[in-house]
Amino acid sequence: MRQRVLSWKEVDALIDHLLPQFMGKFEALLMITRGGIVPGGMIAEALDISYILTASVRFQAELDEKRLGWPVFLQFPADSLVKERRVLVVDDVWSGGRTIMAVCGRVEQAGGRPETSVLHYRPSSSLYKQAGPTYYAAITDAYIVYPWEMSRGAQGISLSLIEPT
Repeated sequence: MRQRVLSWKEVDALIDHLLPQFMGKFEALLMITRGGIVPGGMIAEALDISYILTASVRFQAELDEKRLGWPVFLQFPADSLVKERRVLVVDDVWSGGRTIMAVCGRVEQAGGRPETSVLHYRPSSSLYKQAGPTYYAAITDAYIVYPWEMSRGAQGISLSLIEPT
């Protein structure tokens, strides 16, 4: 898969592209850890959303067919914190879509109204062909390396081997 290394300037441009898409007021912002923390914080600041929550989801990695695994919620807000609220669910990328869809399902179960936002949408790898993010800044077919991933590397990839595009 082609890789693309982003700069902070490019992330700022993606956020600037997202902001005009948001209509109305969100009553909560739910960041999916880890990828959604940085863009979620940037969006919350720009939209002046102070009601910020986090969700952490893990799927069983040992399954041969990863699409069959049930999510494990390591962290999720109490139902009362999302009930009857319009919730912006933020992650960095929609690749398969399993994580963000699992989070949206939990928000809906709790009586909230989720809408999704990602910096990058990869429809070719989405497991949800009839669905996609409510808001996205760019469509891609590349593996994206965000600037906040640089210090730890990108899933074991040596950053000296990645050429910026």
